[in-house]
Amino acid sequence: METRVTLNLTYVVANIHLCYEMNGNKITRYLSAACVMLYCFLILLSVATICGNLLVIISVFYFKQLHTPTNFLILSLAVADLLVGIIVLPLGMVFSFTLCMFQDDLICRIRDSLGIYSCTCSILHLCCISIDRYCAVCQPLKYKSKISRHVVVFMITVNWGASALNAIAATPKSKEKCKENNCIEVLLRNIVGPILAFYLPLVIIFCVYLKIFLVAQRQAQNIQTGMKCGATISKIERKATKTLAIVLGVFIFCWTPFFFCFTLLPFTNNSIPVPVLEAFICVGLTNSTLNPLIYAFFYSWFKSAFRIIMSGKILGSNCTNTILH
Repeated sequence: METRVTLNLTYVVANIHLCYEMNGNKITRYLSAACVMLYCFLILLSVATICGNLLVIISVFYFKQLHTPTNFLILSLAVADLLVGIIVLPLGMVFSFTLCMFQDDLICRIRDSLGIYSCTCSILHLCCISIDRYCAVCQPLKYKSKISRHVVVFMITVNWGASALNAIAATPKSKEKCKENNCIEVLLRNIVGPILAFYLPLVIIFCVYLKIFLVAQRQAQNIQTGMKCGATISKIERKATKTLAIVLGVFIFCWTPFFFCFTLLPFTNNSIPVPVLEAFICVGLTNSTLNPLIYAFFYSWFKSAFRIIMSGKILGSNCTNTILH
């Protein structure tokens, strides 16, 4: 049985993007008040994403105290999220999902490829950071031997490489080629891509979080029995568990709506309203804005580093060896 994906033009016209209108069979820009508000929001989101992740990158590069394997993972994550702010969000404003449904050109495929690449890389880094936290919390005596700088470099390399492969495989081909191959590549893109880029990392993060939660519960029982060492360890584990809970919650909130709809898209004859898809893409991209808040602002040493950078003290004196509290 052959599966074909077709575009219901009448349905799309009725649910078109806020910033476009249909003139016959052509789509043109329409700067309504709602469109201007949307563009202002996306510009602010892009600026916030760039500024937040630049603070993380400068902090890890500049302050020697932050030169740890964990922070190098956070640095690489910040670079991936920075690409979202610099490239993906601006391109999303100029070449929206709606526009690319009608234009089958190279720019749209480049936009899709860069978006998939940077966003997949960001998600895979979340997975690696959760594994790093698992080793630090649940296996503290073996942590330094298991998560060395060489292991972190390997993780980072695999993340960027796997993201590139996924971007190449998941980037839509031309509509003519899609018709020739009965859109088999569309089904693979909408099923295999989300599994590798979202569902599998989500399962890994959830399992890691659950394991740390169980360890924290066990340590809490040690507190009740009066074991002092258990109480000390439990405090650290509770903080890590709380952080991972926030990470997992934000991760699910931001990306689940888009990936769920994206997976169902080939089986619904493209009946999902275009504005809904546009909104879910935007919500997913905000994860790159929130990541600096989750992984940096929750830690006091990053807060101190940000204050020093934003005050301009690093320009007038050598603060590389500053002890961050």
